[in-house]
Amino acid sequence: MTETVLITGISGFIAKHIAAKFLAAGYAVRGTVRRLDRADEVRKAVLPVAGARAAERLDFVAADLESDTGWAEAMAGVNAVIHTASPFPIAQPKDENDLIRPAVQGTERVLRAAAAVGVTRVVLTSSVVAILNEAKIGVQTEDDWCDVTIPTTTAYGKSKTLAERRAWEMAKADGLALTTINPGFVLGAPLDANYGSSLGIVERFLKGKDPMQPPYGLPIVHVQDVAEMHLRAAQRPETVGKRFIAAAGSMTFAEMAKVLKAAYPARKIATKEAPIFVLRVLSLFDQSIKSILPKLGTVERVSNARAMRDMGMDFAPPEQALREAAAWLVANTKA
Repeated sequence: MTETVLITGISGFIAKHIAAKFLAAGYAVRGTVRRLDRADEVRKAVLPVAGARAAERLDFVAADLESDTGWAEAMAGVNAVIHTASPFPIAQPKDENDLIRPAVQGTERVLRAAAAVGVTRVVLTSSVVAILNEAKIGVQTEDDWCDVTIPTTTAYGKSKTLAERRAWEMAKADGLALTTINPGFVLGAPLDANYGSSLGIVERFLKGKDPMQPPYGLPIVHVQDVAEMHLRAAQRPETVGKRFIAAAGSMTFAEMAKVLKAAYPARKIATKEAPIFVLRVLSLFDQSIKSILPKLGTVERVSNARAMRDMGMDFAPPEQALREAAAWLVANTKA
């Protein structure tokens, strides 16, 4: 009998890749969308990758993280839940609760609905921001947690951390078999033009919007590797109760710019780093710069040893993920 997985927020950049992976592996996939009129968008993106025969194993339910409507229907007959839905902004909101509330309450709503019908297997898409602790120097692992009490912690960092902590609390209380995947900055080619804000930074590079790059680096991972980790987590009981960092390595913005400049030499892609004081001035006018001010002068580094050991992952290099994202944007958009 074919197993069915529920993928929340299936219209997202990462979620579409996850859906394609599960369908190609023979699973039936049910996806939640806020509006059913987005179902065709997902079908057109996913089925060319998963194969035309997968169409009969893909269906949709309308459900919103901020409403109870639809979740009982979504969970009917499901063997596992892949909870990917969560807001991801380029700039931080004026009110941090605009991110925190739907992330935490949405996670509660999904896990509560799963437990209510006896669905115990859950794979949660978290983030490395839920791991990175600004008070710690050096490589960080799944044993580390973001400290949400630090004033410089962003609203996004708080939303992912508090949502994941709540998921672990509920897993313990309700007997859920939970695994979390904590990706770094996810790059690679999207499956369609509805990729949200995930590739916004690459677009910014390609359009030469910045005269210099911020002195900052972060972990990067290919979207295909993130999707594969969700599939392997669902298939391997030994991953239950564990967090898994999804990251291939870290790159600074200047290093990313140099990779793209080499690939597109005719473009005005700045490769020099900006002085921190200049960025502090610019942040007064650009919210996307303001959001990384506390991290200037740092390179975030995390370990992927657990994913390589326990899941057998072999990550694509960060440069490959970056180049593939850029190539898709150049070929398919006005970037």
